[in-house]
Amino acid sequence: MLLPDCTLFPHGGFPLTIFEPRYRQMLEDALHGDCFFAVARLLGDEDSDLTVSVAPIGTIGLVRASRQLQDGTSRLLLHGVMRVRFLEWLNEKPYPYAAIEPVISVFRTESQSTAAMKTLRGAVEDAIRPFPDEVQQGVFSLLDRAHEPALMTDIICQQFIHEADLRQKLLEMEWVGERIPVICEYLRKASAAAADDS
Repeated sequence: MLLPDCTLFPHGGFPLTIFEPRYRQMLEDALHGDCFFAVARLLGDEDSDLTVSVAPIGTIGLVRASRQLQDGTSRLLLHGVMRVRFLEWLNEKPYPYAAIEPVISVFRTESQSTAAMKTLRGAVEDAIRPFPDEVQQGVFSLLDRAHEPALMTDIICQQFIHEADLRQKLLEMEWVGERIPVICEYLRKASAAAADDS
């Protein structure tokens, strides 16, 4: 599914309303199959070459819940599972359809994973300090689910990074260590801006 300014991260939740006939067919095919489909960020005109107008990396999602309305539209919740690279766009379906390969997140030095996660958590703690305790506890419960840096970066990106271009840049970073300073700098600037506004 091609969506402008939209990026789904692995382990993120994404509510969708399906109304176009081609995407209704896509959803029907997915529900009769393995319940997976990919979300890709549309960068330009969909009528042009998709290798140019679609970001090269997207995310495969699992349909966790789907409800069809009386008018034929469907509301669903897609759960991000894995980054994928679009290798070739095919003309086999009425909806966008591509050959893909998985993109595996890599963290070079396992011995540094604890320190990396502490750095990320500290950046989030600083960013959410002005929020009420119940909000902070909700965020911490999300972070507590992450037992390795790749998962933590994805959780933080899904919840806290709101700039479309930066979200896509982070999605395309295979090396987890490259994501961490980018995320921390974004959170630092967001905290500073919030403090200036208050």
